[in-house]
Amino acid sequence: MKRDFTQRFGFLVNDVAKLHGEAFDRLARERIGLSRAQCRLLGVLAMNDEDGTLSQTELAQRLGLSAMAVATLCDRMAAAGWIRRVPSTTDRRINLIHLEPSASKALDGALTLSDSLQAKTLSVLEPAERAQLLLLLGKVRSGLMSAASETEGKP
Repeated sequence: MKRDFTQRFGFLVNDVAKLHGEAFDRLARERIGLSRAQCRLLGVLAMNDEDGTLSQTELAQRLGLSAMAVATLCDRMAAAGWIRRVPSTTDRRINLIHLEPSASKALDGALTLSDSLQAKTLSVLEPAERAQLLLLLGKVRSGLMSAASETEGKP
């Protein structure tokens, strides 16, 4: 018996994210010379405080990647001048990752690409539908984050 998962929330969300992510990755590589993973790393750093600094471990957690994957990503990005590693003054095992000034222009480019892709992706919806979709997805995310924090607090 063949089953249809195309109308299940998890399937749809993952499929849309995969397709959107692949499109962004292709455009970002072509136009700004960065992968989606590199843009995400820069974005996470930029969203963190005013100085854009996190440890590699914190970056891995926020990106949902392994510490090894983030270390490799940071190696490439440091070599290209997007970020710099600075040893922690309190723990020599920790590297703090800082945005370089050149990352600001790259982030602007990534945001422009993202805005353009979003407009194209959501062009099949009316303006009110777009606003409602984003509002509803935000509510779902908040609900999931709330449920996760409640679960973390339980023994």
